[in-house]
Amino acid sequence: MIRPATADDLDAVVALEQACFGAEAWSAGLVADELASPSRAVLVHDEDGVRAYGTIGVVADVADLHRIATHPRSQGHGLGRALLDALLTAARAQEAERMLLEVAATNEPARRLYERAGFATIATRRRYYASGADALVMERALAPGAAW
Repeated sequence: MIRPATADDLDAVVALEQACFGAEAWSAGLVADELASPSRAVLVHDEDGVRAYGTIGVVADVADLHRIATHPRSQGHGLGRALLDALLTAARAQEAERMLLEVAATNEPARRLYERAGFATIATRRRYYASGADALVMERALAPGAAW
C-alpha cells in the first residue's frame, strides 16, 4: 500500500536511507525536513512495515524527483515502479509539466526503471557523487493523465 509519509515514518525512512545509500544517505535531520516540508510529496510503500519510499518537490511546472529507495531485500518486486507511478501522479496533481531527476550512472537498476518510465538523459554531471560516480540528469514530460 502506498500512502503519504508522516512524521511517524521518520525512523523507518532513515533506516531505508542507510540501507540503500550508506555513506551518501540523508541524515535524520534532512529526512525530517523533507517530511515536514509543505512543498514536498513524500510517499511510503507500507506493507508489514515501510519497505520503500519516494519524494518529490514541485516548483512552478517542474517536479524534481529527490529520492526513491527500496530496501535491498525488497528490490525487484515492483515497489520502485509503484512509487514512481504514484510520484508522477502526485506531480501531475500539482500541475507539474515535467519531472527531472539525477541518478548515478553506475546505478543500472534505477536507470532501467527510469528509462522504462519514459525518462531520457539530458545531461551528465561529472563526479557528482561522493563516490566519484557521475550523475545522469534525466527528464520526462508529464502529459495530464498519462500512465507509463
